[in-house]
Amino acid sequence: MSDEPTCVSVRLGARSYDILIEGGLLGQIGQRLRGLGLEGKVAVVSNPVVARWFGAIVRRSLRAAGFEPRIIVVPEGEQAKTLRYTGTLLDELAAARFERQSLLIALGGGVIGDLTGFVAAIYQRGIPFIQVPTTLVAQVDSSVGGKTGVNHPLGKNLIGAFHQPRLVLIDPETLKTLPLREWRAGLAEVIKYGMIADESFFAYLEAEMPALLRREFGPVARIITRSCEIKAAVVAEDERESDRRRVLNYGHTIGHALESIGRYRGLIHGEAVGIGMVCEASLGRHLGTCTEDVVKRQRALVEAAGLPTALPVVQFRELWAAMQHDKKVARGQVYCVLPTGVGSVAIAALDHVAVKSWFAAAGHRESSRGSVGRVRRRGSARRPAGKRRRVKGET
Repeated sequence: MSDEPTCVSVRLGARSYDILIEGGLLGQIGQRLRGLGLEGKVAVVSNPVVARWFGAIVRRSLRAAGFEPRIIVVPEGEQAKTLRYTGTLLDELAAARFERQSLLIALGGGVIGDLTGFVAAIYQRGIPFIQVPTTLVAQVDSSVGGKTGVNHPLGKNLIGAFHQPRLVLIDPETLKTLPLREWRAGLAEVIKYGMIADESFFAYLEAEMPALLRREFGPVARIITRSCEIKAAVVAEDERESDRRRVLNYGHTIGHALESIGRYRGLIHGEAVGIGMVCEASLGRHLGTCTEDVVKRQRALVEAAGLPTALPVVQFRELWAAMQHDKKVARGQVYCVLPTGVGSVAIAALDHVAVKSWFAAAGHRESSRGSVGRVRRRGSARRPAGKRRRVKGET
């Protein structure tokens, strides 16, 4: 372990911040916040599982640095990413008389980060917050870039705000307790970065996937760092997703639609993105943006990560309707990120007739029952979500 953590900077002028990556950083959170000049009341938002694993470490570090933290726990999973729990957190902060210089810490995965960031964005018109992601999806993707928000029954992340964190603190040691299903799901976002921006990184993933599935520290630290570098560069070019940043949505147009159809049950986010990438590459091949070799190479890597690749049995009209509710729709037009090669993508407007033609040509079956959430996923064994497992030697 080095004396100083790896640092990736997100350069956004006055809103710039660092992403620190190193094993053991969780126990340094208090001194890192003091180093930024932060003070005042602190609330740590987490879920019961993560709070049980890491809440005491964070609390001790904050108290040692002179903070008096409050731990606020919300339910695990997408059920907490709603306006209901936004209101619950706002009530807690108001009752505790949090002020504009008070601080929120998101300790958990993407749901916790998005929810906490959204509350920080709207409480007293904006207070500082820190991202402390504890899942692979959050460490490589959702904790970086300032997108915050909650879900609506008609679509994922439809309600939200851009609000950049003051710091992202990534401790890869927290991943040791992550259930295998969640670990594999995080690899989908990592594969995405190789597909959209870096063929050599994609090749590294092809070579090192066995080591990544064993969670070897060196390869894990490398994929976290490279993923953050790619996202930081894209966000610095286009903070509010007016153009360039849309490439980060690769796999998400269909992926988010599947999550919405399933009412955020069944498929978890990374699984939906894995299927989304496979489908969007297939769609790109159908529309002529990429070759069959690109489709096969990506599918092979998604499968090697242990992720599902087959579109669930779903009605085309239901899928298309869900895609139209995506927040990336502009003036009624559905846009999608399609690969042009491994390491390059293009943003394309989708035509209903062309997408329906792809759906039929690809041999996707339609369900008479309608919902992804009620239909067994094809291409993936049933796996319980599980809880974080205890790892020998951790406290």
